[in-house]
Amino acid sequence: MANLAPPSLASKSKWNWLKMAAMLIAAILALPILVVLVNVLIGDGEVWRHLYQTVLAEYISNSLLLMLGVGIGVLVIGVPCAWLTSMCDFPGRTLLSWALLLPMAVPAYIIAYTYTGVLDFAGPVQTFIRELTGWRYGEYWFFEIRSLGGAIAMLTLVLYPYVYLMSRAAFLEQSENTLEVSRTLGYSGRAVFFKLALPLARPAIVTGLTLALMETLADYGTVQYFSVNTFTTGILRTFYGFGDIAAASQLAGILLMFVAVLILLERYSRHRIRYHASGLKKASNRRMILKGSRGFIACIFCLLPILVGFLIPVGVLSYWAVFKAEMPGANFIQLAWNSFYLAAMASLIVVSLALILSYAIRLNNGKAVRTSVGIAGLGYALPGTIIAIGTIVPLAWLDHRIIDLVKHYSGERVGLIFSGTLVALLFAYTVRFMAVSLGAVQNGLGKIKPSMDMAGRSLGMSPFKVLTRIHIPLLKGSVLTAMLIVFVDVLKELPATLVLRPFNFNTLAVRAFELASDERLIDAAPASLMIVLVGLVPVILLSRSISSHLNKSK
Repeated sequence: MANLAPPSLASKSKWNWLKMAAMLIAAILALPILVVLVNVLIGDGEVWRHLYQTVLAEYISNSLLLMLGVGIGVLVIGVPCAWLTSMCDFPGRTLLSWALLLPMAVPAYIIAYTYTGVLDFAGPVQTFIRELTGWRYGEYWFFEIRSLGGAIAMLTLVLYPYVYLMSRAAFLEQSENTLEVSRTLGYSGRAVFFKLALPLARPAIVTGLTLALMETLADYGTVQYFSVNTFTTGILRTFYGFGDIAAASQLAGILLMFVAVLILLERYSRHRIRYHASGLKKASNRRMILKGSRGFIACIFCLLPILVGFLIPVGVLSYWAVFKAEMPGANFIQLAWNSFYLAAMASLIVVSLALILSYAIRLNNGKAVRTSVGIAGLGYALPGTIIAIGTIVPLAWLDHRIIDLVKHYSGERVGLIFSGTLVALLFAYTVRFMAVSLGAVQNGLGKIKPSMDMAGRSLGMSPFKVLTRIHIPLLKGSVLTAMLIVFVDVLKELPATLVLRPFNFNTLAVRAFELASDERLIDAAPASLMIVLVGLVPVILLSRSISSHLNKSK
């Protein structure tokens, strides 16, 4: 972090407890990853040999093709839209620049359900074609939505904002002087983009692409609904169908290797790459004006992802929920309460731990603390299925030890304390979303001057009182932002919830998935729409934050 309190702010005896707490938290949060890795090394069963001989090659090929298709798709949409909204001026640019973020609010599995209901054989589009032409099934060609291509399209529509965000930030930070010099050398607008601006923005683009591909690997609802066999579907099928945790962990270990390769590629892309443009005018201060047909084409190009990725799905869901779906009753209210209660508890736990970890770095930026915090933030790079498998194994082991102990000494039988309750879910959510909260809290702490710590210590405050009485009030905005982001992420999380939820406990995401799996797409609309509407809140806050930052930088 940029602003660190000097060592004199707290003696070793004062901050040592915080250092130990940070290391302990990191060790606990790293447990699911360690469990998966251990099972990869020791597992050697008949189920794994069966998977290796039958479906493993399909899991690998489908996962690679999915990543390739989504990677191309998010680049084709995200990078040009970022360039147009940051470096060009055309009708509607201001509105489109933030509206391009809206598809982030729609989970991939929900957009998959929506377009299946619209484009499937029994949907309104194909029904209209048959009524208009008189054709029967098999007499015309139509895009098969439930396919690998359909999954690629659905994931691309909701994941391109990752590339768009990173690319746009990179383009906006580029120096106007640099681009002007290229124009004086005779570079056309197209040459400036491909030979100068794009290479300069490459690290940011690769970072956005990596995030999109990690989300692609983590997806379960879309590929499961479209019957595309990938690692995520294979892990849950092995876990539930065969009951073999070791084999499921071995599949999770291979998926973990995919994620590790993506992270290494992203870091390699930034290796020894440094671009300095501080103090120079930003290129966005002098945008290229697109008039006539060029401006119209730019507007349509940026509008299409918003239309297809947000407006149409939300419109269809709203129509189904209001006019066709059954009126939500007490069951829907219970589902909403379960989802909101679980998300609120998870966000409170995650942000509280993030405050401890971030403050530990502020008091002592030693290697041990920095490494611990880095380990604690690894979970966001991992699919929910990996974290779920890594969570259920140690908690189930602990439950059985407790059951045996109680039975030995008292003869009583007790139920599952950890693995069969919300404890397992909350722990998995904490592992999965800690990095999101850490980023927001550390960014907020970095803006607080060390002199504030010194003032508190000069008044005789302990480090804990400095945190609670000075930092937390100043961090109110960052803390609320972190809680909101974690809240929405938990609300949308599907695979971890499916594996770890207690018996007869459902959430909005799980219920929407179950109804869609039973082909009751219209009845799934109210739950799906609720998730989307709640997901809009952080997207709107994110767009406002970006706009505020840009206004300050001008």
